[in-house]
Amino acid sequence: MMSNTRATVNTTAYKAGRAEFSGRQYQQVARPGTVTAADGSVMPPGVQLGLGVRAAAVSMDVAQGALEQTGNELDLAIEGAGYIEIALPSGQTAYTRDGALKRTGEGVLVNSDGFEVEPQIVIPDDARSISINASGEVFVYFLDQVDGQSVGQLTLTSFSNQKGLEAIGGNLYLETWLVSTSDAADAPTS
Repeated sequence: MMSNTRATVNTTAYKAGRAEFSGRQYQQVARPGTVTAADGSVMPPGVQLGLGVRAAAVSMDVAQGALEQTGNELDLAIEGAGYIEIALPSGQTAYTRDGALKRTGEGVLVNSDGFEVEPQIVIPDDARSISINASGEVFVYFLDQVDGQSVGQLTLTSFSNQKGLEAIGGNLYLETWLVSTSDAADAPTS
């Protein structure tokens, strides 16, 4: 895991993972308060031997990263909570904080891997520039017009348990679900 962290630490929107460990079983060699046979003294703490540790969880660091100017009109940073929705080819919805957006030859707004942003936003071919305001509204500017024209709204999705999102690679995450054993009803946990 450390090599993965070192190799990807400079990737846009990268979220580091932190391994959490818990102690395994302990073997009681001498109970607290045991009298030693050699001199009759009492051993107040006793003796326990730990039998190692095990990985208990890998937790995602969800802290805000440093912001950097890129000069690309489609690069954006998300301040605070929230994820951009991405439509996967499978039909599933993934989520990302990677704001390095692009547009296809048809003008559709996509992430770096070419997956469409949801809701779909199309930038007309004849737009001379693009801007995205602080609330996520996307404006295009045409050669013969002073005011921008709104072509869509980026929406952010928030999760009560960001650390519960499932990383699938490419700075993409899936919402996770917990199935209740009592009624088998799906309930979101992330």
